Amino acid sequence: MVVLRTLVVGAVVGGLLVAGLAAAAVLTWPHVGFAASEDGLTRMSLPGFAGSVTAVEVSAGGAPVAVRVHDGTVSPLRPLRAGERLSVSVTVQRPHWIGWLVGRSEVRSTTVAAPEARVVEPSLAPRQGTRVRVRFDQPVSIVSIDGGPAHRLAQPRTVVPLGVVARGATSAGTAKVAAAVRPWERLSVPVRVSWFVPRPRAQVLAEPKPGATIAPSRRLTLTFSVPVEQALGSRLPRLVPAMPGRWRQLDAHTLVFQPRGFGLGLGASLQVRLPRPALLAGAKEATPRRVLHWQVVGGSTLRLQQLLATLGYLPLRWQPAADPADSPRAELAAAVSPPAGRFSWRFPGTPATLRQLWRAGRPNLVTQGAVMAFESEHGLPADGLAGPAVWRTLLEDALAGRHHRGGYSYVFVHLSVPETLNLWHDGRVIVRSPGNTGVPGAPTELGTWPVFEHIPVGTMSGTNLDGSHYEDPGIQYISYFHGGDAIHAFDRASYGTPQSLGCVELPLAAAGEVWPYTPIGTLVTIEN
Repeated sequence: MVVLRTLVVGAVVGGLLVAGLAAAAVLTWPHVGFAASEDGLTRMSLPGFAGSVTAVEVSAGGAPVAVRVHDGTVSPLRPLRAGERLSVSVTVQRPHWIGWLVGRSEVRSTTVAAPEARVVEPSLAPRQGTRVRVRFDQPVSIVSIDGGPAHRLAQPRTVVPLGVVARGATSAGTAKVAAAVRPWERLSVPVRVSWFVPRPRAQVLAEPKPGATIAPSRRLTLTFSVPVEQALGSRLPRLVPAMPGRWRQLDAHTLVFQPRGFGLGLGASLQVRLPRPALLAGAKEATPRRVLHWQVVGGSTLRLQQLLATLGYLPLRWQPAADPADSPRAELAAAVSPPAGRFSWRFPGTPATLRQLWRAGRPNLVTQGAVMAFESEHGLPADGLAGPAVWRTLLEDALAGRHHRGGYSYVFVHLSVPETLNLWHDGRVIVRSPGNTGVPGAPTELGTWPVFEHIPVGTMSGTNLDGSHYEDPGIQYISYFHGGDAIHAFDRASYGTPQSLGCVELPLAAAGEVWPYTPIGTLVTIEN
């Protein structure tokens, strides 16, 4: 019985000893290792007796990545993003003679990241006459400057020239630099690098160049030779006139104004006023500036006409060849580059004198009168010039579908006796009345003009033919169209002959009918 117990205890102890030895063997047996690689993603190390690699699997975000393994170096077969994290899994087949003890195979995994180089200093101060160079925190193999082709270096370098020389004491510039540490990497996101030859005061590099004509959607970039807070203090630059958008700081030295909505104002004379003066980089002047100027490109005459026709301010309609613009960005682009389409007259029997005034795509009186009508309806100065405020309001109306509801009026006056005034509205003459025009010493000038002032009652004054002064209060239904000449009511014994000092005089009843149809912008033609 004692012998049996001794044998059992011995067997148990022996089994535990064998199990311990096996566990120790598993724990201490050589494993595959991972190390950094100078040209690959990672490098595997396989000590003696560790076995042989049977599979290498790499994935990024769960998606497999094809790789090549050469002399233990694992390299991807497709370009990877700099900084991209990957999982590497290696399967090792152990030798047969020890596999029964330590396991037939082993899987080892690690996580690696594609190397990423960073620009050490994005604001440079090269000496005059030297090459401008950018420095990275680790050697790079491929570089691209300002979106140019990727250039593979002969050998990896930490310092790379930008291809420019700091010529002159006022030299400055910027470049967008993208790089890759490994040849199998995609280029990094471009980093904006600026450089200034040192000068006694803070410098500002403005893009676009001040004085240039710029697109309304163009963003404005101000890069300073010193940090923004040092150059400007706590305040931001100010746009005059004010424009929708906001300033954003790109980096310690750079501010960007990104316009919103309808941009910087079509045709605007734009200023950026700095809180503190700075030397203008690239300019030889030694006097610091506080104000930078640009001219914003104006909208095209053709697009102006298209919009005025669409909104009902012209005696023409416009049919676009494709779907019309339906966003501020699209409207802004169309204002500069008009879409295709065709104009047609809205009304049959449009007077020939009115047709002759129209020129598609060119400034003309029909367009000027329509602009004045639009300005008057929207409370803008009725000068007939499509400036930034007119364009912004016009584009807003176009997007909102706000149409003119007053119809289209045109007045033509015949000077042949009996003299008559004809009011044409939306395709037909609705008022025809005898009237009086200027006497030979003060004739009513031939031509066409838009009504520029429209008042129900007022005082008219001027100079008589004998040099004396007149002042007539209480004149009703006045529509000024050329200097001091106006259509208005005036009490005369007869009508139809030259009797005025240049105005078109009408009987009170006729003037009352005409006046509501001659708002600002209405064209008046005086003809024989």
